Amino acid sequence: MTATATPPQTRSAEPPAEPPRQRRRLTAYWLLLPGALWLVVFFVIPFYSLVATSLYDPDGSVLHGYDMTWAFSNFWHALHDYWGPLLRSLWYGAVATAICLVLGYVLAYAIAFKAGRWKNLMLVLVIAPFFTSFLVRTLSWKLLLRDDGFIVNSLQFLHLIGPEGRLLATPVAVIAGLVYNFLPFMVLPLFASVDKIDHRLIEASGDLYASPVVGFFKVTWPLSLPGVVSGTLLTFIPAVGDYINAQLLGSPKQRMIGNVIQDLFTNANNYPAAGALSVILMALILVMVLLYVRRAGTEELL
Repeated sequence: MTATATPPQTRSAEPPAEPPRQRRRLTAYWLLLPGALWLVVFFVIPFYSLVATSLYDPDGSVLHGYDMTWAFSNFWHALHDYWGPLLRSLWYGAVATAICLVLGYVLAYAIAFKAGRWKNLMLVLVIAPFFTSFLVRTLSWKLLLRDDGFIVNSLQFLHLIGPEGRLLATPVAVIAGLVYNFLPFMVLPLFASVDKIDHRLIEASGDLYASPVVGFFKVTWPLSLPGVVSGTLLTFIPAVGDYINAQLLGSPKQRMIGNVIQDLFTNANNYPAAGALSVILMALILVMVLLYVRRAGTEELL
């Protein structure tokens, strides 16, 4: 009796398994796709349209249309005609940012190190103004700073302003509105940075016979620089482009570049000049931000 050999079983051909690393990479791309589409639709395309508008023929009109003539002279004419509001916006934004930094740092430090169990409540109070409209908050300041209001009457009683003095329609009112509206943008990054500081480092500076002032500038301030940089950027950039505070709290003498751009777009229908001013403002802020971040020397931005 002879044994018959059974033929070897053949395995069906299976496609090679996709490497796990490649699958993770594709998954990451798919997750990035919605954000990328959002940026393209709501940033890249509008930005391209704005740059194209700034290069339109300045002799065009809304009725007859604008031709693309690559009129780079629009930028020079915009700077020549509106350099005053542009510099005023940068100055108001810088002053408001500096005031927000001083006030915000004190508040953030107090919440981080002194608030204790009231820390969360104080943070809620910081962001509470955002529960109401930006316009409503600015109108409230207009009521507070009115000529017959409590603040003006008190300042007149203390002889800090004259009998005919006022706060509305002055740079003080515009800067005060900017500080109030953008202060939370400064406090929150500062708190996030200060709250991470190990308090034992501050105590160690005292053990090394450093005064509280020296300990602050040698320990606390350098460790909180990421929050300082983030807060100043988040405050300065929107403050420079703001136009609501200058519109409601100021006068034509306090017009900011945002007011000029709005007027050129809506009233004068001078789209090339408005587009050129917008591009100039964005480019100027971008250069200033890059120089500031490079000078600050911090790599960790919150």
